[in-house]
Amino acid sequence: YSVAITIYDIANRANVSIATVSRVFNNHERVSEGTRNRVLAVAKELGYQPHASAQSLARQKTNLVSAVVPMLTNYFFLEVLRGLQDRLAETGYDLIVYSTRTMEGIDDQIDRSLQRGRSAGVLIFSTPITLSKARELKKTNRPIVLVDSFNSLFDSVSIDNEQGGRMATRLLIEKGCSRIGLIAADPDSEPSRRRQLGYEQALLDAGLSYREDHVVHCVGEPDHGFNEDAGDRAMTELLSRPDAPDAVFVVSDVQALGAIRAARRMGKRVPEDLLIVGFDDIQISRYVGLTTLRQPRYEMGRSAIDRLLTRIAHPNEPVSHTVFTPELQRRYTCGTTMQNGYVRPQS
Repeated sequence: YSVAITIYDIANRANVSIATVSRVFNNHERVSEGTRNRVLAVAKELGYQPHASAQSLARQKTNLVSAVVPMLTNYFFLEVLRGLQDRLAETGYDLIVYSTRTMEGIDDQIDRSLQRGRSAGVLIFSTPITLSKARELKKTNRPIVLVDSFNSLFDSVSIDNEQGGRMATRLLIEKGCSRIGLIAADPDSEPSRRRQLGYEQALLDAGLSYREDHVVHCVGEPDHGFNEDAGDRAMTELLSRPDAPDAVFVVSDVQALGAIRAARRMGKRVPEDLLIVGFDDIQISRYVGLTTLRQPRYEMGRSAIDRLLTRIAHPNEPVSHTVFTPELQRRYTCGTTMQNGYVRPQS
């Protein structure tokens, strides 16, 4: 099999920094002839071909790409951004992040990122793109990639949120649960809305009724409800209602952590009295034994940057959509007592 050669390999062999390697490939004047020749010789020896899109990016007026991210503190975004930054390090270019805690401010941040000279291309995270907004963005003629969102007019990298919602709910049905609740984020959140659609479809497929009294949306909460306290409050409300659920699908792991805390406080044993499934598979989930749907967040970040660099290099290329499939991680909150060395937690 073949191993991809990166600028890290060239830098190591030529005994220079990756920034120097990047400057050589981008014909930067701040490189001596001796260093340039040594780097090019090593590249030839290793059979390295510079990324065409990175060369195109170098011809732009800026060496930045932008990411517009709501809820920057969210675990999901932090891991995706790590993938973005690591991939960009291989090109010698930098990332500038525009963030807002509410969707009300997202349009202003998108407009800022699209101003001429600010960046060579823009990544827009987890933001619903209406028809009017899509038309407005197309008029800018700027390279744009949607991350964790979808619109047919733009390149996108996302997870199949509906499938994840179906997988989570089907697992609970297979476990014999018939009163399956849902803790969702704010309805304005595109990922949460899609996961709820999957939940509803799984109920329909199993002949179970959708019950509004088994659903709580975290409306008016910070970070669109994607936080531990919101999950705590939602579970408290859900378990206080008559004929409370015997299982709950929570649309994010961080909410699920709060939901587990609330369930135990209210005398519910997990998983003996109540099964819980989350979504994301953040690092702490494996330590608390949370059954969840894994998103390949780091891989999504690298894929998004590759797609953006390609769009910069080839602006007339057909639109491309990359959709990752979530992976079910079975753990203690659905009755699995041990996985990968995990030990059952103490209540």
